[in-house]
Amino acid sequence: MQPTSRSTALPKYIQLTELLIRDIDAGRLLDGERLPPEREMAVSLGTSIGTLRKALAELDRKGLLERVQGSGNYVRKPRKAMGVYAMFRLELLSGGGLPTAEILQVDAMNKPDDLPAFGESTRATRIRRRRFLNDVAIAVEEIWLVASAGVLTRQLLGDSLYQTYLAELGFWITRAEDRVSVGTLPGWAPEGFGQAGPACGYIERFSWAASAKPIEFSRTWFDTDKSVYVQRLK
Repeated sequence: MQPTSRSTALPKYIQLTELLIRDIDAGRLLDGERLPPEREMAVSLGTSIGTLRKALAELDRKGLLERVQGSGNYVRKPRKAMGVYAMFRLELLSGGGLPTAEILQVDAMNKPDDLPAFGESTRATRIRRRRFLNDVAIAVEEIWLVASAGVLTRQLLGDSLYQTYLAELGFWITRAEDRVSVGTLPGWAPEGFGQAGPACGYIERFSWAASAKPIEFSRTWFDTDKSVYVQRLK
């Protein structure tokens, strides 16, 4: 898998780090497993040896890698999910996959009546995105961030929305509640993901920062032929 070149993407070595973290969490890379030689690994991931080494150094810094002189690099699985995408629950059917996003719309507006209650304000920023795993389109999502938490524009948004919240608005999402069911694809879904109407996986998420009330509500419609919702209990 080669890191994505979308303009909102994280730096390539961080993309690789996050991909490997998700593979560790998914069990595609096992605790104690010896990674392939670095040059072989760089070729299989479609990246340069320098970028790979920066990614491995980041894994080492996070305690997810043990580097044994003369022997190689060994996986160390954490007790809990780590990484920028620790709360992103969709995976490819084969497991893992690097999440990226394409921004479709960003609008500040009054909350519509069909939204559930969340936050203290009647206004919110609505963000619509198409989501990818390893550059495979697997979902569309609509995120509502209450205006009292801050206002975002398209220019401020990065690939990881939670990282954007921290960098631009000064807060971090500490917990989330997901409700998973079956829905129908919305009419605004772009071509290449699917046509509006057919049944698909559906997730409603409430997210909290420091306040007692959730400050974010999101809806995600995902393609069950390409992805699956995974929640691991540890």
